[in-house]
Amino acid sequence: MEMFSIASGSSGNSICVGNETTHLLIDAGISGKRIEEGLNTYDYTTPDMDGVLVTHEHGDHICGLGVIARKYGLPIYGTEGTIAAIKNTSSVGKIDESLFRPICGGEEFTIGDLQIHPMDISHDAAEPVAYVVGDGPKHVGVITDLGTYDEKIVQGIKGLDVLLLEANHDINMLQVGSYPYPLKQRILGERGHLSNERCGQLLGEILHDDMKHIFLGHLSKENNYPELAYETVRLEITLGDNPYRGNDFPIEVAGRNQVSGRIKF
Repeated sequence: MEMFSIASGSSGNSICVGNETTHLLIDAGISGKRIEEGLNTYDYTTPDMDGVLVTHEHGDHICGLGVIARKYGLPIYGTEGTIAAIKNTSSVGKIDESLFRPICGGEEFTIGDLQIHPMDISHDAAEPVAYVVGDGPKHVGVITDLGTYDEKIVQGIKGLDVLLLEANHDINMLQVGSYPYPLKQRILGERGHLSNERCGQLLGEILHDDMKHIFLGHLSKENNYPELAYETVRLEITLGDNPYRGNDFPIEVAGRNQVSGRIKF
């Protein structure tokens, strides 16, 4: 399997996962041109993709969806709530009804040779999910846009080989920053986003000896820094009730405007 981030941040997200025969985009929250350029980095093109898995309907996850759907006819997978919300998002434009493929959180399905497990998450969207994608014993996960997590999520992402996990904000930067109070409360709430600290704490619950790579994703432009997210997450792992230290695993901050390294295994 392989995985790389084309873009990850509060202003746009798109991740590529796949194996030798099947490749998928998880979200299309940047322009079609940027998606194509990102895929070209590793000698792929948008028509090489077998579909788009949409986590939810917020603009930083779907703003390029209409363009690539109309241009390339890629199937679009999302929950019924997410699909209905996409159809009501005028900026996306008209998408051929036949391209939509409704899915249900908690119900596994297949695309080509890949098994996809969508997991219900807590976020202020219509019917959001995160995705674990597998090829036999190999699994990757893209887990962002969740205000909190529970034991079901912990169990759902144990044993992953590669994980992109949200480290959205530094709590202090958010609290003293310029955001209006209601927005701060939304981000800090149970339907908001994971902080650096909570990201590190969640990692401490699911790390295992065979984990190959960790991406920190969906960083806030205003309320975080890549270096701060990286060091905070490493410290939380080291101080947590687990047998690991923060430098025991490769941790990479997925860039807002840069394509990440490609992890193949």
